[in-house]
Amino acid sequence: MTCLSTPSGPVRGSWLDTDGTTLHRFLGIPYAGPPSGANRFRPPVPVRPWNEVLDCTAPGPAAPQNPESPAPPGARPRTWSEEGCLNLNVWTPGTDAAARPVMVWIHGGAYLLGANSDGMYDGARLAAAAGVVLVSINYRLGALGFLHLVDLLGPGYEDSSNLALLDQLEALRWIRRNISAFGGDPDNVTIFGESAGAAAIGTLLGMPASEGLFRRAIMQSGTAERYRLPADSARVSAGFLGLCGLEEPSAKELLTLPVERLLEAQAALERRLAAETFAVPLPFQPTVGTPSLPVPPLESIRNGLNKNVDLLIGTNLNEGSFAVELRPPAAGDPGYPDRAASVLAGAGIPAAEAPGYAAALAQMLNREPAGKELLEAAIADSVYRQPSNRLLAARQLAALGGAAGRTFAYLFTWPSPAMGGKLGACHALDIPFVFRHLEAPEAAFLTRGKAPEALGDMMSGAWAAFAGTGTPATARRGWPEYGEARSTMVLDADTHLEDDPRREIREFFEGVRPLPER
Repeated sequence: MTCLSTPSGPVRGSWLDTDGTTLHRFLGIPYAGPPSGANRFRPPVPVRPWNEVLDCTAPGPAAPQNPESPAPPGARPRTWSEEGCLNLNVWTPGTDAAARPVMVWIHGGAYLLGANSDGMYDGARLAAAAGVVLVSINYRLGALGFLHLVDLLGPGYEDSSNLALLDQLEALRWIRRNISAFGGDPDNVTIFGESAGAAAIGTLLGMPASEGLFRRAIMQSGTAERYRLPADSARVSAGFLGLCGLEEPSAKELLTLPVERLLEAQAALERRLAAETFAVPLPFQPTVGTPSLPVPPLESIRNGLNKNVDLLIGTNLNEGSFAVELRPPAAGDPGYPDRAASVLAGAGIPAAEAPGYAAALAQMLNREPAGKELLEAAIADSVYRQPSNRLLAARQLAALGGAAGRTFAYLFTWPSPAMGGKLGACHALDIPFVFRHLEAPEAAFLTRGKAPEALGDMMSGAWAAFAGTGTPATARRGWPEYGEARSTMVLDADTHLEDDPRREIREFFEGVRPLPER
């Protein structure tokens, strides 16, 4: 056991030997007060300091959520609690005054699922190999984290649709106050996340209250464009209200309904939206035009907000393969070109321009894409890759105003052998490489024991180097900034540098959706 005094109160953790390194582990530490009862749908409140030693030897509960269906191979059921979900885990090589770099993981899961206790996010091996303090946080999900209620409940609920992000900011404030006790440097914090976790980071970069809370950011398959306007969020809330069996005059009953009822309505809303899209259903998203998120994040970033933060951002080559291969067929499904056109329309590409996308893809491939290939690429570009490119462009515009943080880009292309190779370099495949869990049960379905260990060593080392110094370059491999050449590290068994990979598709999107000038 390891006992430690922190500004919030004394904690008792455990120690473990990981790859020859002794680590201290503290699990389930509360970073905010219970978001239940009178605090439901309200911003987080700072945790009250405690005097008795807090047992932090077991994970805390996840945020309320429905079970995954179908659950990924190797996944374990999550224990959740509305009252106790705002907690974090810490892995550290030492509780001395070494002031190690701090890496804070924000999990993904479409803003509906996930927990800091998931096996794939165990930070022991990364902390041990890199000598960093690794923190993973929970935050409110689904309706409890994103339901837009100001129109229904009035004053006090202006930011109810951004609570998940406000939770993350509260966790970062707790880390700033307490991480020195765990051997971390509060002035050298890197936030990193994948999928919804990376989208949260892209949004945090555009939130004024985030300035000064982190020095660096890593976005794996994320975007700064995942948000809704208030009117759209209000329509989602109205639909959710109906699924709860309530009408506008009885909306206050949302404050006291059992969580299970909220989750039932949430599942119904998920099914409804899943039937309406060929991409990734995202029923809950942050809302702009609110106190904490006054303008779209990309606009704030373009105008210089958080411009001094160093950024590493990238996507996986086949981000859309899960949506293509695992979506159950429906009798009314159109052909693949029409499905791709529907996905592109959601990204602002008019239907008349959709053939131009297919032509750009064919030009890049030097052949005509197959139907599934066209749809998968449209999803990857619409939801992930081109939003990432627009964020990179926004960073370049912000840098024109003077000193700015460094920016680096990557494209992960190692193909999974799962399902006969149909998934390719699929969404979330990069996670076990970063966390050094290539042989973990949760990764086995995708890696099949064939993942190149050298690539995992390189990626985890580059992520840690970036957290420590602001550049992912290591002693073994250089990594130039993105810059005007659009230098991008292609991560594969044969890792190499390319300038502007998949240029033809980027140029197509920019031609249809021109980037604003400063």
